[in-house]
Amino acid sequence: MPPCSPRDFQHAALLRKEKIKTMYTAKDIRNLCLLGHGGDGKSALCESMLYLTKAITRLGKRADGTTVSDFDDEEKKRQYSIKTSVIPVEYNGCKVNVLDNPGYFDFAGEVVQSLRVSDAGIICLTAKSGIAVGTEKGWKSLADAGLPAMFYVSKLDEEHANFFATFDSIRSTFGASAIPFTFPILKGEQAVGVVDLIAKKAYDVDGKEIALPADAEEKIEEYMAELNEQVAETDEALMEKFFMEEPFTEEELIKGIRDGLQQRTVTPVFCGCAMNGLGTLRLLENIVKFAPTPLEGKPMITVDEDGNESELPLDPNGSAIAFVFNTVADQYGKNSYFKVVSGNIEDTMSVVNSRTGDTEKLGNTFFPRGKDNTKTSKVCCGDIGVFTKLASVRTGDTLCLPGKSVTIKPMEYAEPCYRMAIYAKTKGQEDKVANGLVKLNEEDASFTFGNDPETKEMIIAGVCDIQLSVIIAKLLSKYKVEAELRPAKIAYRETIKKKVEVHGRHKKQSGGHGQFGDVYIRFEPQSESEEMIFADETVGGCVPKNFIPSVEKGLRNCVGKGVLAGYPVVFLKSTLYFGSYHPVDSSDMAFQTAAGIAYKEGLPTANPTLLEPIGELKVYIPDSNMGDIIGDLNKRRGRVMGMNPCGNGQQVVEAEVPMGEMSSYAIDLRSMTQGRGSYSLKFVRYEEVPQMNQAKIIEDAKKDEEEG
Repeated sequence: MPPCSPRDFQHAALLRKEKIKTMYTAKDIRNLCLLGHGGDGKSALCESMLYLTKAITRLGKRADGTTVSDFDDEEKKRQYSIKTSVIPVEYNGCKVNVLDNPGYFDFAGEVVQSLRVSDAGIICLTAKSGIAVGTEKGWKSLADAGLPAMFYVSKLDEEHANFFATFDSIRSTFGASAIPFTFPILKGEQAVGVVDLIAKKAYDVDGKEIALPADAEEKIEEYMAELNEQVAETDEALMEKFFMEEPFTEEELIKGIRDGLQQRTVTPVFCGCAMNGLGTLRLLENIVKFAPTPLEGKPMITVDEDGNESELPLDPNGSAIAFVFNTVADQYGKNSYFKVVSGNIEDTMSVVNSRTGDTEKLGNTFFPRGKDNTKTSKVCCGDIGVFTKLASVRTGDTLCLPGKSVTIKPMEYAEPCYRMAIYAKTKGQEDKVANGLVKLNEEDASFTFGNDPETKEMIIAGVCDIQLSVIIAKLLSKYKVEAELRPAKIAYRETIKKKVEVHGRHKKQSGGHGQFGDVYIRFEPQSESEEMIFADETVGGCVPKNFIPSVEKGLRNCVGKGVLAGYPVVFLKSTLYFGSYHPVDSSDMAFQTAAGIAYKEGLPTANPTLLEPIGELKVYIPDSNMGDIIGDLNKRRGRVMGMNPCGNGQQVVEAEVPMGEMSSYAIDLRSMTQGRGSYSLKFVRYEEVPQMNQAKIIEDAKKDEEEG
């Protein structure tokens, strides 16, 4: 039998010390979301936690596709997270539900969902790369949600890793509330251990307690002085004690840290290396000791039928209520992830979906851990579980007992601005694409799709290109249908710029009754209505009253297709001012045809022109990107209407831009701002296309028509 390592002894001691429980009450639960830039060690940290608590027997690696968090086939193929994974870690009599979120901004909807059920967040960043865009976004997300924030500085083993430089940048960027609760012991440039600030103890890589280095004692004194000052601000009595230079008791310090964490006046900074386990158990120890329980977390918000909002505090003794915050579909069906926000959920229950009013019989209730689910008969208040095979349940639903219906406010996602047309690669599979999108939308509510009645395209809109490429890949892997993305067609319009009068005559003899319709029509531009205005100025019965609606109908049938590129004609006034008829051969259809002849002959001579949709654009960017954004908008023929500061070094640029120039804007904005920018775009009106741009639009339209 091979000799045991120090870590093996540590594991054995840990298992002897505590009995792993399968059921936890709210006071023993911690719900934490992991945030940060892609590649900054979130999934690796989860893996380290699971390994050191003996939940798994070996460390998985993303490159091998063996991590617990990234179990989806697309995640394994792409080697980055796409969906939030729920990773419960049992430690020291507590259950820490870690929600491992994707780092790519295309999947920000997953973060929105996780924040709703989390009571605190840990932002991961590396000791080598330091603060990245994802670090900033993670901090803002937690601040906007009003949740406590912690930092975890990862990858201390990398060459040129520098924890203390990274900590200085955290403090300078996010404020003096940042305090290192753990910091590395260095031998040269190598991290060989960590110091736990609160315990005032040092630990080696294997988690074994070692003597405090001399320089560590100096740092402990420095950081504790800063921490005491932050703690003092949480309570008047503590503030008075601080000014009297009286030391805090252990109980006062712990309570002050917990209060400061919730008030966001204390921001713990931890460090470690997931690959060798350095600092992982210290992190878990501090999470259990200081992170808020669900009982201390922010209450859910409910909405009634009139839209009135009210708080729903977590209540272990209340009527059973579960909130579904995420959905994952696999080959076996649908998994609905939920948090119990009142009472307990038991697998024998029948619950009502407050959105649909449908009754759902439970029975398939589990505790999740990545792709693996553990059957349970009960999920306690504050805990996270998963339902399987509840077909009508989707993300954002509230499940409650019959007769005790409440509705928890659904998640609000950022407006999906990146629009593309989606086509089936094989003719006749359009319905399969649509059905697949319906099911995928149950998993990811942050994208939208629907048919554009004007362009006859199915339009899918998301955050950016990576999100949509994943959707295309999942359509193939899960629903066996190939689809492709194309730039969405722009809904142009046509109009005329001058007044013309034209004669339309339809005469046909075919034996028996013939066909006769004769009209004189004036076409002119108008600004009252986008829809065609029709007027009758005939006198003396030159056109019988019963045929005048036929003339109007004939014109309205025509205005759907303009004479330049086949786009609908708008802002047109058509006036019937003269005509003639035949008492036998005139008919409804003859006058419709005559009107169509007048339209086709008259509009080409009325100086027709193209109109393009103009959008109202709001771009939210850092001050430093202002020049690049303005220059780019000028290239897109945009008109900047104003620039206003919106706090935290951010600006909002308001502009009007042709929507035909914005198809790639989401990608370009991400590139120009390194992912820091965001925008909204809303249609406001139509404007004439510059003459230099019209020829290309007309050519493309005719080409599309030819191709079918």
